[in-house]
Order: sequence, then structure tokens, then C-alpha cells
Amino acid sequence: MVEPSRSRFWFEGRSHDAEPGRTVLDRLLRHGLPSLQRSPRYHRPRAPFCGIGQCTGCLVRVNGRPNVRACRYVPGEGDRVETENAWPSRRFDLLAAFDVMFPNGIDTLHGFRRPAFMTPLYHRVIRRLAGYGQPPSRESATELRGPPRVGSADVLIVGAGRSGRVAAEALVAEGRHPILLDRRADVAPVAGADVWASTTASFLPPRPSTPGAAFDLIGYTEPARGVLVRAPQVIVATGSYDASLLFGSNDRPGVLTGDGALGFARSGSPAPFHHAVVFGAGDRARVVLDELGDHVSALVAPGEIPPETVRVASAAGIPLYPRSLLCTTEGRSRVRAVEIRARGNGSSTRLECDAVVLVHRRLPNGQLFFQAGARMNWRAGTGSYYPVVGDDGATSVPGLWAIGSASGTVGAASVGSGERVAAAVTGGSLPLSPLERVRSDGSNELEGYYRELVRIPRRGRWIACPCEDVLLEEIEQTTRAGYRGVEVVKRYSGLGTGLCQGRYCLPDALLLLSIAEGRPPSEVGYITQRPPVHPTPIAALAALDGVLTPAEGT
Repeated sequence: MVEPSRSRFWFEGRSHDAEPGRTVLDRLLRHGLPSLQRSPRYHRPRAPFCGIGQCTGCLVRVNGRPNVRACRYVPGEGDRVETENAWPSRRFDLLAAFDVMFPNGIDTLHGFRRPAFMTPLYHRVIRRLAGYGQPPSRESATELRGPPRVGSADVLIVGAGRSGRVAAEALVAEGRHPILLDRRADVAPVAGADVWASTTASFLPPRPSTPGAAFDLIGYTEPARGVLVRAPQVIVATGSYDASLLFGSNDRPGVLTGDGALGFARSGSPAPFHHAVVFGAGDRARVVLDELGDHVSALVAPGEIPPETVRVASAAGIPLYPRSLLCTTEGRSRVRAVEIRARGNGSSTRLECDAVVLVHRRLPNGQLFFQAGARMNWRAGTGSYYPVVGDDGATSVPGLWAIGSASGTVGAASVGSGERVAAAVTGGSLPLSPLERVRSDGSNELEGYYRELVRIPRRGRWIACPCEDVLLEEIEQTTRAGYRGVEVVKRYSGLGTGLCQGRYCLPDALLLLSIAEGRPPSEVGYITQRPPVHPTPIAALAALDGVLTPAEGT
């Protein structure tokens, strides 16, 4: 008998109990890391990767609605959850034959030219492989209809992490009543602030042309409630995330970021692996060792390993492999081992494992800054773009502020940046000492790493863009054809056009293109960030019809 406080949902014909507030993935993790879908082009098995709702590793179909992130969806009574991009099942997918038939990639641009009668059939196959899942059912589309949520405030804070909450509390102390929104469902309330959980938002162009004019942000609250927020001051505190990495078969189930590993372990379920290889050596690696050290079998680092990390790993009896290349994973249904190689033409080593945890660098969620037209600057410390900000957190766009790790602040300075912006917004005084920020000069450690990695013999598929199954070989072919700059490469290959909007492919692609083109990553450019930042259901946008006027950009 099901307890009154629980709900029961169905997955692949089996019923599962779900606790209130817990997601579909939380429940499925009790049996290990699940493979929930197949990739769009080659139908390779995919499993949850990031755990924070930004990748495409846990997309499922819920009650006829496609592309629902299992790590974000809280199931209701009787919900039916199904896998996508798999036929007849996720464990045995006949379309996975394309993975074997096209070892050098599928040419989706030109297709078969000879014999000519095969061209229409080839194009039908390509269209079948394009996109994610099937269109929503009529019933699911009807259920998603609902009134939008419209709000306004003198200050809107996007992101309810540490710095965002500090800024909200400081504003409330000054008599303001901000709106604080976050993509997570489990956002704690802030006294005096209006908190919108499970909500995403993007800037609606054009941006205000006069000082003091309000920004319009549109988005949705799960599952598809349209959202419109107006505010003359917007503080972006979207934080940072653990990056991906290029190596052979880097899309296999069991490859996950530190965000995913830590989030899955904190969900109340057992750790989704037993003996993982951790790649990275900094503060983030120490967090993983502290919380999951009993489930780690080795630590591999691209460079030298800091003494503090050595101490923590040694105390747990974990072998260390500094200055090593992560070459490839082994295993088909999930990771079974990895091959590493000592840098400088060293020997290779095979390490048995059931997961690879990537904690080698943290990157900012900077899409909103690009979208708002803020001036951006490449910082070599992490190898990413950050907004150009003053000591008070002001960007080049009047009324737009940046705080926390998304603004480039480091460590405890991330929290202090929230207090500074709140003081600047309310006209208070600022501390005289500058905030510590990510290093801007020099080169990124991964530039030298990738120069060595791309020269080694390759095994397995090197997936440059997991969302769209774009191969590293396709990117290299594009540059050999004379195309330069990431925007052009994106249009030719499809790199960065998937549901994650380039979060997990562009950072590495910029470094690789820099090497191939022989110029700094900052000159390689960046792709255009158009709204919405996160994929938004059409039902949510349709609900805003009549709320916005044509003069406001609809």
C-alpha cells in the first residue's frame, strides 16, 4: 500500500514510489546510474551526465511530453515516464547500427550523390535521426495550457545560490522587495523576497535603450507555465558548472561531471558508482574525495597535483597519476575501464573503473550576459568568457549587474560580490579593496594538454558535441576546408546547436580551434546566444500571448 505522502509513477511498465519533492532521477538512481535514452544521430547509449538540468543525458518522455529532464521533473501520481530515441527499447536499439555503419560520421549536409535513386531514401533516414523524440501527444499539449505568471520588481535576481541569496538578503535589509528566481525546485525561501523556484528566464530583446527602462525577461516554470518578469535592475548570479572533456568514447554511461557525482550522492540514493576515476586536482577534486573517497579508485590530473590534494588522496589510499592524458574509456553499455598516458610521450596505463568524474575546471554560466549584449572578456584562468565588470559588479549594460562565480570572482569573494552589488543598487558605500577574480593573462592549462592529446593514436568515437553527436573528426575536417572561427564552424557542423546551447562543447572547441587556427581563443570568437537560454515549451510562450504588446518585442 502506498503511503499518502508518496506518489506512484510508471517507468518502462514498472511502478515506482516517489517521495514528495524528489525527482524521477532521484528514484531511478537507487538502482545505479540509469541509461535513459539514445543519442540522436548514432543512437549510442546515454546516461545522466551533469545532474543540474543543463545536459541532454537524462531526457525522458512524460505523459506524452518529450524532452523532460528527469533530474528536474518531480513526478505526480500516475505519471508515465518513457525513454526516447530508442526502438524497440533503450537496451536493444536497432538504430544503433548507424554507430557501426558510419565509423567516420554521417554526412548530413551532402548525402548520397551516387547512385542518385538512393538520395531520397538517405534524406528520409537523416530526417529520422534529426531532433529529439517525437512531437507531444494531443493530450499532453492540452494539459500544458495554463495562465502565465507575470511579475515586476525594482530588482530581479537570477540565481539563488550563495551570492544570489546574499544579495537578496542585503536588498531586503535596505527595504527592497526583490524577485529571486532559480531553476532548482528545492529553493529555500528568503524573508522579504519573492522566490520563484523551478523557473528559467531569458532576456527578451531589444534591451532597454534608455537608463532606468525595465528589462523584460520571459521563460517558464516547470512544466510549462509561461513567465514574464519586468525589472529595471537585473542581477545575474547564475554561478558556474563543471566542464566536460574530450577523449575517446567520452559520451559513455558512467562519464559524469563533479556536479552530477556530488548531486546524485546527495540525493539520498547510494553513490551511482563503486570505483570511479576522478580527473582533476584542484579544490573541486578535494570536495569529491572528501564526500566520495570510498568510491574513488584513482585520481588523474592533467598537470601537477597540489599538496593538499595529495594529502587527502594519500590518507584515503587513492593512487595518483599527475601530468597524464585521459585517452579513452572502455565498455559499451557503460564505462568499464580507462586508458591514460603520461604526458611527454610516456607509457599508457589501463585503470579499471565504473565511472569517470570530471572536475578539472569550473566554467561560468554566462549565456545571459552574451544575450544582453554585455561586453565580455576571455580569461585564461579557466579558459572561458566572463563579463567585464567594475568593482561594484556593474556590466557594460546599464542596470545589469554580475555577481558570484559567473562574474569571475573566486572563493569567498563570490559571496562578497553579492553584498557589493546590493550596496551599489541601493546607493550604499562599497569596500575599498578589490575582489579576487579569475586570472586573465597567460594561457590555460588545457591548451598544452590538448596539443598533446590530439596527436596520440585514437580509439573510439571522440564526441565533440554530445547533444548533436558531432565528432571531433568533423570539426577537424571543417578547419582543413578553410573555415575559421567558431560561428562558421557551428553553422557547418552543428557544433553548439543542441539543447545545452554549447555549454558542454564550446569551451573545449574554442581551445581546439585556437590550436588548429594558430591564434588565441579570444580571436576564435563565440556563437550567438539567442533567447531562450534554456529550451522553453511552446505552450509557455503561447500563454504569454496578449501579455506582451508588439511594441515590446513579441
